[in-house]
Amino acid sequence: MPIQDLVDSIATQANLDPQVAEKAAGTVLSVLQHEAPEQAATLFAKIPGATELAQNFDVMASGAQSGGFLSSVTSMLGGAAGEKVGALVNGVAALKESGLTVEQIREAGAAVLAHAKEYADPKLVDQLLDSVPGLKGHLGL
Repeated sequence: MPIQDLVDSIATQANLDPQVAEKAAGTVLSVLQHEAPEQAATLFAKIPGATELAQNFDVMASGAQSGGFLSSVTSMLGGAAGEKVGALVNGVAALKESGLTVEQIREAGAAVLAHAKEYADPKLVDQLLDSVPGLKGHLGL
């Protein structure tokens, strides 16, 4: 199933215009890519276009970081822990900066994971969520 179906689903479920829905999908995928790279790579291999969309909205790319106190903390942490914390914080901040509400962010996250469960591998999605517990809280799962 093409990634565009996911974007369309988010647009409908969260009542977003297609460009914002695309950013939401790409941002959530990018967070997954940074938080759980091994599981994300396996998952993305089963969802055509997921890798490209995640890269287009890379939450850790230069200029993508939100700044402020949390950005300073994640910079000080450094290494894998800093990247993991930073990816989730940056992803949520980027979506909020796009004008999304907390509810819309949760709907987008839930839609990405539901799409992954339906078209890729439910067990892999569960493993991904278990390995990154912060996703559940931030994405309302």
